[in-house]
Amino acid sequence: MTDKNTTGVPERTRPDPVGLDRIRVVLVGTTHAGNIGSAARAMKTMGLSRLVLVAPRARITAEALSMASNALDVLDAVREVADLDAALAGCRWVVGASARLRDAPHELMTFRQAAEHAGGELAQGEGDVALVFGREHAGLTNAELGRCHAHMMIPANPEYSSLNLAQAVQVAAYELRQAFLAEDGGLPAAVDQPAPATHDAVENLLTHWQATLEGLGFLDPANPRHLMQKLRGLLQRGRVTPNEVDILRGMLTAVQRKAGLPRAGERDE
Repeated sequence: MTDKNTTGVPERTRPDPVGLDRIRVVLVGTTHAGNIGSAARAMKTMGLSRLVLVAPRARITAEALSMASNALDVLDAVREVADLDAALAGCRWVVGASARLRDAPHELMTFRQAAEHAGGELAQGEGDVALVFGREHAGLTNAELGRCHAHMMIPANPEYSSLNLAQAVQVAAYELRQAFLAEDGGLPAAVDQPAPATHDAVENLLTHWQATLEGLGFLDPANPRHLMQKLRGLLQRGRVTPNEVDILRGMLTAVQRKAGLPRAGERDE
């Protein structure tokens, strides 16, 4: 089957914006192979290439290959991981898609606002940006959304706001491309600010923090009462830097040593 350019814009006039190679599209628990292929096609049409599957329930079957059409290179480069933390390792900013308003202290954006913010994040330093999409039937869990710095949604028809997973990926990819298509073909001018700590560095800090609080008897592991999620939100809002993470972990290590606590439960970096 031959694909036609139906955009109305000649290929030679559409530059490939700088920075799209630092965008990850993360699909969590996808159940339909066709959606994986369709998402790959949606990504390639807008210049995205990095697709990550988290614990997919569907495999890349003939249906996925068919729906991908000429985006087989995106499927060939798919990375599959066991959990969301692995998918987000090395990211400086993470935004999760949600069709429902959640009672959580996260910034809520439209897909367009998220795309514009992503460009600013990439301009500030190293690290990737991840766009996280949930399961077809239930979306992302509250715990998974809690791993994100912000939530994004499409201001669709309130009487019928249901989009297919690949359609949502297409909208996000389109908004990203438009946001990155500056007149100079690049990202916005860099802002002289320290880079934030990566997702995995913050999660390692939280694990260290939790072990210390449990050792001190401040946190009951059988009844944590969302304390660690609230601390995660505190760190996300503060956009802590790698140096600040090192300082906090040094303080926790000193507390553990002074209290005679083991350092069990801490992740290796």
